[in-house]
Amino acid sequence: MADRSYAYDPVGTGAPVNQQSHRMEEGQLWRQYVIAGVANILIACLGYNMGWTAPINSKLNKTDESPLETIPTSDDLAWMGSLLTIGAIFGPFIGGFAASKIGRKWGLISSTIPLFIGWILVAVAKTMAYLFAGRIFWGISVGMVFTISPMYCAEIATDDSRGALGSFLQAFITLGFLLVYGIGPFISYMAVAYVGVAVVALFCVLFFFMPESPTYYLLKSDRDAAADCLATIRGRSRAGVEAELSKMEMEVKASMEKTATIADVFRGSNFKAFYISCALVFFQQFCGINAVLFYMTDIFDASGTSLESSIATIIIGAVQVIASFITPFVVDRLGRRILLLISSCGTAIGAGLLGMFFLLSEQKSPVVESISFLPILSLVVFIVTYCWGLGPLPWAVMSELFPIEVKAAASPIATAFCWVMSFLVTRYFPTISSSLGMYVGFWIFGVCCVIAFFFTLFLVPETKGKSFQEIQEMLGAGKQKQEKV
Repeated sequence: MADRSYAYDPVGTGAPVNQQSHRMEEGQLWRQYVIAGVANILIACLGYNMGWTAPINSKLNKTDESPLETIPTSDDLAWMGSLLTIGAIFGPFIGGFAASKIGRKWGLISSTIPLFIGWILVAVAKTMAYLFAGRIFWGISVGMVFTISPMYCAEIATDDSRGALGSFLQAFITLGFLLVYGIGPFISYMAVAYVGVAVVALFCVLFFFMPESPTYYLLKSDRDAAADCLATIRGRSRAGVEAELSKMEMEVKASMEKTATIADVFRGSNFKAFYISCALVFFQQFCGINAVLFYMTDIFDASGTSLESSIATIIIGAVQVIASFITPFVVDRLGRRILLLISSCGTAIGAGLLGMFFLLSEQKSPVVESISFLPILSLVVFIVTYCWGLGPLPWAVMSELFPIEVKAAASPIATAFCWVMSFLVTRYFPTISSSLGMYVGFWIFGVCCVIAFFFTLFLVPETKGKSFQEIQEMLGAGKQKQEKV
């Protein structure tokens, strides 16, 4: 009987090749998940920073726990919450520049600088001005990372796993929220800062050993470095990644034939990718997620539950984490569109029911007592379905739709637009709700979710399992080239 541990090599030299080695050449595709996971530790840091106000606001109102010389007003706290989004509006342009000049890897590492500056300001704060400045610096980092991280994850992923890696953003940001929700109420103001700094430092140490995006090296015409990176990411030899590298090289060369400008973003298939991306991040913000999180305590109080608000917040944070980690496992099986449709439908139902409950509550309807469970049920439905689609997928889809040469120009604009919308919601929703009624705000969000459903149904392309070139052809780039010829 022939020894089955050997097989002849495919190029016909006749030399026996160990079959185990041949199988290893299939690669270790789990590596891309580990690398993306390490990259997204920084996303968890941002979640920690974004959720920092939840436990800190109450500490600032207590003279024995606050580092400030005076107790802040409610308006001070509202501005402190919203100023992060102001910084995030400018961060994407810094991030896009860094990604193109020093690379995706070092762009992400450099985005920790504003984080550290923000933590220093928070640690030495004696007045609200320090906290305002710290939140703005954190926002700059948020804008940088939300621009570079989806780009990095999309460029290291295989076509079949790009959706899963893109979904890591929402999953890891909820881990950051849960961490600050879980420890913030029970440790001191300074201890919260020490933990935040430690997590950022952990990212810097671990990510230092991770590879650069092969696409970046190809853009710099360094094929050898790109091959080494891709071999590391795929767990294959240089020969084993040659076919994929050649395909990537063709796409990059095609993109380098012209230099994209801001004006190119608004032309042809690029503009289609741009308005789809902007619409998705608009729906992400105007589905009402920040308003729901902002009013979480009020929602629990309205339900009549005996749970303390800090414990209730931890429970909701845990629900977010569980729901968010479902998406990476199913997004490349079910596709982006079906999850976006489910998400927009679920958030519409959740926002609509919350609006109905608060209307009945405002009218002092006797029905309220019998449906006291409704706010919590609506909240869970809303957050779970948000985490399945509208939370993670706009970023994943954005990273897939733009051609390589346009990403550096288009992604910062779309990301900045997202944070402008976030600022409008976080800063002015409380004012609108107090003047018109909370139910009006939630119903507005519900209508936006319904519009998101139909927008996705008719205009968002399915990118599951498709290469970047195939996606561009879906958007009409191929047709435009034929017309030019």
